[in-house]
Amino acid sequence: MAELATLERRWSPERLAPYRSACGGDLAVAIALYEWNAEVSAALGTTLGHVEILLRNALHEELTAWSLRRYAEPRWYLDPGGVLTDEGRRDIVKAQGRATRDGRAETPGRVVAELNLGFWRFLLATRYDATLWRACLHRAFSGQRRRTVHNAVGRLHEARNRMAHHEPMFNRSVADLRATAIEVAGWLCPVTRDWINARCRVLSLLAIRPGAVVTQVRR
Repeated sequence: MAELATLERRWSPERLAPYRSACGGDLAVAIALYEWNAEVSAALGTTLGHVEILLRNALHEELTAWSLRRYAEPRWYLDPGGVLTDEGRRDIVKAQGRATRDGRAETPGRVVAELNLGFWRFLLATRYDATLWRACLHRAFSGQRRRTVHNAVGRLHEARNRMAHHEPMFNRSVADLRATAIEVAGWLCPVTRDWINARCRVLSLLAIRPGAVVTQVRR
């Protein structure tokens, strides 16, 4: 009990409160759930990371081909047609700065790698429907509607941000988030989707959740 009390003090009673509440006040089970939450968050985070890389590379490919055709400039992020919002351009300038730190040469691959998931999410928003979506981005998603894609990527972005701040995931539908991630990957590339799906540990972790009863898992 002394060890459990120490852990509660170090993690803080406030942080553990949702876990204790989910476990009927049992501190030992709450700490087990806290540990499990970290594991399932890491597993889901790994899957989301794979999907994010797949997404940004697919969009980069379509944007590069479009910009080359229309403006004879493959570096779409230079915004030769003035399509991007001020916010989007600011994100790119920051990405260029990170890509060239320590004297590294700027390359499209390095710039793209420095653009976060929020940037790609907002490229799929309504503001770009008549421009980037219709001109090229729709080609990446196997006939899906822009709103459907934007909503799905938005759910993944919000979950990724929640996990980045070490917030609880045990009280969210992790199975649904996993299913959405796999679905988005399938729109982009079925081969890569199958690779990601085969390596995702989320379902096996959901089956051994401590404390509360596990909800039905989507497959």
